[in-house]
Amino acid sequence: MKGKRRKFAKEFKEEAVKLVLEQGYQISEASRNLGIHANLLGRWKREYENGT
Repeated sequence: MKGKRRKFAKEFKEEAVKLVLEQGYQISEASRNLGIHANLLGRWKREYENGT
C-alpha cells in the first residue's frame, strides 16, 4: 500500500534549490540531507532556473 504524496511549501523548495545554487552543495548531497529524492530536487532546480 502506497503512502500519501508529500507536498512541499514553495519556501522549502526555494531554500533547497539555494543550497545547490548559492552554497555549492551537490544535488545528491543536499537531497540526502533534506530527505528527498535527488530527481525531485533536480526538477525543482530546473523549474527555478526557468522561472516556473
